[in-house]
Amino acid sequence: MIVIVLALVAAVIFLPQWWVKRVLARYRTPRDRYPGSGADLARELLGRLGLEAVRVERGEPGQDHYDPEARAVRLSPEHYDFGSLTAITVAAHEVGHAVQHADGYRPLLWRTQLVKSLQRLQRFGVIMIALMPVVLLALRLPSAGVALLVMGLASLASGIVVHLMTLPTELDASFRRALPLLVKGEYLRKEDRGHARRILTAAALTYVAASLMGLLNFWYWLRVLRP
Repeated sequence: MIVIVLALVAAVIFLPQWWVKRVLARYRTPRDRYPGSGADLARELLGRLGLEAVRVERGEPGQDHYDPEARAVRLSPEHYDFGSLTAITVAAHEVGHAVQHADGYRPLLWRTQLVKSLQRLQRFGVIMIALMPVVLLALRLPSAGVALLVMGLASLASGIVVHLMTLPTELDASFRRALPLLVKGEYLRKEDRGHARRILTAAALTYVAASLMGLLNFWYWLRVLRP
């Protein structure tokens, strides 16, 4: 029974990640399906939208994102340099975030502030959990130790909440911003539209996979700290 439960938990947590990676990888070839690269398309879209101030930069592998503070679309090398369907679609998705920022889309602004705050909070959370045994043994203050534990676990759980809150922002960037830009601008071949929709879904669901991993981490700490 335990083996079945563990298998189900593993499937729920890891299958979304596997599906996302599979979809993105599937449409990275051929690399020259479109004449321009993802970076070229991002610059063209930003120019058409009057967002020339937003930079397009080569980012780290696997790290496609829009940086609201730097006002920069950052694309991983495989999307920055090549013209695969995945590269074109992911570039449009990140431009969608730049459009959200320019429009003052509140969920994006809230997420940006929340992520900055919670990154610090989560680091403190790990420290507080680590300090709990010291407080209990050295100071002999059970109430303080429990308070540290509660605050530490709350900080870890907050990351899960952020990822789940991020999902509507990602769906908006994918389907209300990126897809209309690609279709109306006739950047996509007609036969690629359904595949692009699948890629945009995968781009949004990366945060669901991240929240599930955060849930696994939270469950691990609960198991470790359970008396």
